[in-house]
Amino acid sequence: MIGSLYNRVVLTFLVSVIGGTIIAFFATTLIYKDGLNENLQVTLLDFGQDTVRIYETLPLRDADRFLTEMKQLNSYHIRIYTAKDQFQSYGELKGQHPFPVTTEQVKKVLEGGRVRVNGINTIFLGLPIKTEMGNSAMFVEPLNPSSTSFLIKFVVAFWVYSLIAGSLLILIFAMFLVRPIKKLTEATRRIAGGDFNVKLNIKQKGELGTLARSFEEMMRDLRQLEQMRREFVTNVSHEVQSPLTSISGYAIALKQVDLPEPERSDFLDIIITEAARMSKISDSLLKLSLLEAQSSQMRLTTFSLDEQIRRVIVAMQPQWSARNIQFELDLPSAMITADPDQLNQVWTNILGNGIKFSKEGGRIHVRIIPDYKNVTVHISDSGIGILPEDLKRIFDRFFKADRSHSQKYEGSGMGLAIVKQIISLHQGDIRVESEYGQGTTFFITLPIPTSRAE
Repeated sequence: MIGSLYNRVVLTFLVSVIGGTIIAFFATTLIYKDGLNENLQVTLLDFGQDTVRIYETLPLRDADRFLTEMKQLNSYHIRIYTAKDQFQSYGELKGQHPFPVTTEQVKKVLEGGRVRVNGINTIFLGLPIKTEMGNSAMFVEPLNPSSTSFLIKFVVAFWVYSLIAGSLLILIFAMFLVRPIKKLTEATRRIAGGDFNVKLNIKQKGELGTLARSFEEMMRDLRQLEQMRREFVTNVSHEVQSPLTSISGYAIALKQVDLPEPERSDFLDIIITEAARMSKISDSLLKLSLLEAQSSQMRLTTFSLDEQIRRVIVAMQPQWSARNIQFELDLPSAMITADPDQLNQVWTNILGNGIKFSKEGGRIHVRIIPDYKNVTVHISDSGIGILPEDLKRIFDRFFKADRSHSQKYEGSGMGLAIVKQIISLHQGDIRVESEYGQGTTFFITLPIPTSRAE
């Protein structure tokens, strides 16, 4: 119960108000106690001195009669000692206990001295009196509460009322303060249940507003990730289902006893081809997962980029020579520090796409442009191009821009996703420009290490 934010806010306020009030009260009392008592003693001393003059001016009997009829006795209580243990009281105590007077105090006053007692709630004054009967000791104390006592009651009452009013206000304000937190908590539960279409409608500014906006951005990201996950599962199921169907169908056909040997051999070739296709999809998924998790350790080596691209082109000669593809190379010397195996995969995938989608007798232009910070590789083909609406998705897993030619051009749609991840791991950048029906150009930018750039 105490663990909730609402209760914590309320309890923190109450503890702060109570503790602060108590500390402030005691501090104020200690600071102003002497001043309050001094102000009260001035009035008490004036009354006591007037009483002394009465006894010194009038005969003792008249002075006693005059003192008995004084209205000030409603506010003061007087005790006059003629000896150490004999005294006469003047004024009604009205339920108030008289301040105890010690034998030493009476003796001191009888000898002509004065006695003052100052306390938080008590003011007491002793004065000597000279009459025709000898010396007497008069002790005066106020009957009404002292100003200090009144101040204490006032502060306590003020504190109680402030606490009640403040508690009611903090209860109300805390409800508005905690309401956005409750909305965020409820939204978190719904997101945990798979519902990413949550609207917070929190318009506060400050920390809560920033938290709400960050939460909404997180929900949008989660919604996109969930959409990507569903598309990924759909694509994987589709890509795997097609070869599995072929393998299953031709495996059933092979069970026929009277199947001619040429057809049996063709069926086996198809099964082997589809199995290899599934293996390639599996390898691509594994490689992309390792790259995205950065689990594959990069083996950085300084090597000649232009020589690497030439070797990749030579290795792919059977593919481009079979279609009479011509290469135009503009490869000045460029040294780079990177993982050669991973970059080899980049050039193989991009050049492979260029060869696959180029027309018979087409051209592919490869160019390297080095500068003092980066090296940029341009790879242009004269292929079928990419539609404008597909350019933003060509690096997505399983995405195939050539939907109208999906049966003509084989592929898993994983190649460019792997390329994108490899370039990102090398702190580089890749972008694409294409005109549908005219060709495509890839721009790959890789950083040159600082020491080599210098």
